[in-house]
Amino acid sequence: MTFSLVARCPDTGMFGVAISSSSPAVAARCAYARAGVGAVASQNVTDPTLGPLALDVMEQGAGAADAIAEIRRQGRFIEYRQVLAVDRNGATAIHSGPNSLGIWTQAQAQNVASGGNMLANQNVPRAIVDAYLDATGHIGDRLIAAMRAGLAAGGEAGPVHSAGMKIVDKVSWPAADLRCDWTEDCPIEAVATAWDIYKPQLDAYVQRAIDPREAPSYGVPGDE
Repeated sequence: MTFSLVARCPDTGMFGVAISSSSPAVAARCAYARAGVGAVASQNVTDPTLGPLALDVMEQGAGAADAIAEIRRQGRFIEYRQVLAVDRNGATAIHSGPNSLGIWTQAQAQNVASGGNMLANQNVPRAIVDAYLDATGHIGDRLIAAMRAGLAAGGEAGPVHSAGMKIVDKVSWPAADLRCDWTEDCPIEAVATAWDIYKPQLDAYVQRAIDPREAPSYGVPGDE
């Protein structure tokens, strides 16, 4: 009931995950990323322990393929799980269990991997990967472009209701973690709107955490 991508920006080293589903709050359960390490999406009858497990393996120096191999070794009911990973070198790996729901498939390239289940057709992940590779600009812009392309290619078999995008950079917390947990409208466009608002402030929010004395004004009434 989900389509997603994990990605690395080769220019900045940022990692990102973008995801959408007919289920509520999909990004809260399925999107994982760690600065300097990688990004993981754990979906389809989701086991939320698999994202942190894959990141832990990659943080120890292993690549995405080794992380997915460890997922297959340690994961319970792995035949029901779909897990995507990208590592610090941009290598990608995917596990799609044979009990993934409905039409399910995957696509990958250097720096980006996509997978989905309960899809409208087999072309959705390839459209997502191609759109990410063709897009330019900030990784957040490229993630949004990829998700829009996946939706345009058919998306999920039914309407999607939640979406999210997580980006990590050089700090231990997400540089951006934007979600639409439920809407009857398009959740991808809701996240895109939030990104348009958040993007100009992203660096300032990080700087305020590191050293508020050097931060720009807060932009609220009463702030001088």
